[in-house]
Order: sequence, then structure tokens, then C-alpha cells
Amino acid sequence: MSCVDLNQQYRGAILKKTVFGIVIFSALLVILVMSLAVGSLTIPIREIISALLVNKESPFYYVIWDLRLSRAFGAVIAGAGLGVAGAIMQNVLRNPLASPFTIGVSQGAAFGAAFAIIVLGAGQTHMTGNEMVTLKTPYLVASCAFIGSLLTVAFILVLSSLRNITAESIILAGVALSAFFGAATMFLQYFASDMQVAATVFWTFGDIGKAGWRENAGMFVTFLLPFAYFLKKRWDFNALQWGDEVAQSLGVRVRRLRIMSLILSALIVSVATSFLGIIGFIGLVSPHILRFVIGSDYRFLVPYSALFGGLLLLLSDIVARTVMAPVVLPVGIITSFAGAPLFLYLLLRGRRM
Repeated sequence: MSCVDLNQQYRGAILKKTVFGIVIFSALLVILVMSLAVGSLTIPIREIISALLVNKESPFYYVIWDLRLSRAFGAVIAGAGLGVAGAIMQNVLRNPLASPFTIGVSQGAAFGAAFAIIVLGAGQTHMTGNEMVTLKTPYLVASCAFIGSLLTVAFILVLSSLRNITAESIILAGVALSAFFGAATMFLQYFASDMQVAATVFWTFGDIGKAGWRENAGMFVTFLLPFAYFLKKRWDFNALQWGDEVAQSLGVRVRRLRIMSLILSALIVSVATSFLGIIGFIGLVSPHILRFVIGSDYRFLVPYSALFGGLLLLLSDIVARTVMAPVVLPVGIITSFAGAPLFLYLLLRGRRM
């Protein structure tokens, strides 16, 4: 095969991946508009447009701006962060089963947040309203969640640096860490008041309804900087897929890349978890589905994991709001119901991930 043919094939592959990215982005915009329209109250498209144009005379203005739009943006931002974090963790840990949920990072963040709510008094419990807990100092909760997730990351880093440690062992360690942080959270709940226990349990359900404009801003800022770093290092992630020795020979600082990537991934997950609760399987399933379509080129996998993760979580939130309307289910329940069998299906396909 001549160089001209190889060049044409390469350009054709790049074009297909670019078109696929445009399709994902377009689908995300369509689903975003749909999320503003559906729910216990169906809003016509013309009223959505009127409200988005800041027409305060629209009867749906406050429903759109104060409830549904902030919720939709929260789903997109959180889903994007979880999708990217899952793709990066699978690369630097050399484990296709790695994700914030499966290696215990989400559970560690949840323990840190529960510690802030129960012990440090960062949450205010009450009997009325839509939420069982209001965060008086949300950034204290986010900081404690980050510390909890870092404990998990530190343990996984130490374990992965040992010789003769298989990919399955890391996942089993993640299961053990999840059990440990779950037990630690229950220990805190045992000494808490009834209201604090109820509030903490309700908070740990992944619920996009907790996302207000302030929470969205916090999640967006903590997502943007790590995302820029991951994009900058996209070629390094490609090299890392060939092994540490090959990557080092190409000038990649493997240890530094692995540590920084896991810390930044933990930051994204901890902030999203501290604001919204535990949302499983988005970071696990999203990169795998994309690999079946575009392969493992991190030039595309990093941005597309963000788009597709946001799309999946937004779709899950629509299902959560409509499947038992007017009752709104926590989105974490929907992602777990949908993600577990889907991932088992991917495993049974026996294809390389």
C-alpha cells in the first residue's frame, strides 16, 4: 500500500471521527431542549424559546430559568466530568474496568462529604421543601469530598506501582475501598441524629435536582482546568497505551502524568459528588461505547467522553423525571439500573475495550 493510500485512509478516518463528534454535539443540543420541555409539566417549544429570550412575561419563565435550565446544565457538566474522569482513569491505570465508581473514588468523596455534613455541621437539615439537606458551606463539603477521594487515589496509586499487580486486583481493591468508605459513612450515621441520617442518605442518592447556578459554576470551573490539562496531554495518553517503557522513550514523564491525571480526575469527581451525590456508571460506560465507534485515540476520546457523558446523564435525568411523573426519581438510580446491564452486555460481547 502506497503512502498516498495510507494518507487518504488516515484523512478518511479523521473525517469520520469529526463527523461523529458533530453528531454527538447536535444530539446533546436536541436532548437539552427536550429536557426543558418534558416533565410533570410539558412546556411547548415556542414558550421555551420565549423564556430563553428573557421574556419575563412568559408564564414558564421561572420554571425554565430557575428549575429546568440549571438542572439541565448541571447534568451536562457533571456527566462531562464523570465521562472524562472515567476515560482518563482507564488509561493511566491500564484497566478497562476503572472508573470513579468502580475503584471507590466516588465512595471516598461521599464519605468526605458526609463527614462535613454530620461532623463539621456543613449541612442544615429540615423537614420541609424538596431537599432533606441544604449545604450551608458547600465548598467545605467539596473540600472534604476531595480529601476523601484523594485517600482512594493515593491507595490506588501505591497499589498500581507494585509489581505483579494485575488489572483485576485494582478493581478488587476498589471494591474493598468502596466497602470501607461505606462502613465509615455508616459509622458516622450511627452517632448522628435521625434527621442527619435521613438527610445524609437522601443526599448520597445522585440527584441532579440539587444543581443550582452556584453549584453549576463550581462544577464547571473544577471541570474546565483538568479538561484543558487532559487535552494538552492527549498525545501522552496515546503513548501510554503502548506501555510505560515506550511512553518514557517518547519523552513522556509517566509517573508525573499518572499522578496528576488521577488527582485532577479525583477533583472533578469529588466536586460533582459533593454537590449531587453518587452517580454511578457514567464514567464506566461512556468511554467504552465511544471506543467501539472511534477507537482509543485520546485526541478524540477526551472531548467526546465529555460530550457523550453529558448526553447520557441528561438522558438519564429525563427518564428520572418522566418515568413516574410527577414523582422525580434520583438520577443515580436510573444510571445504575441502565449502566449495570449495559456494561455486562459489553463484557459478554467479548470485544477489546
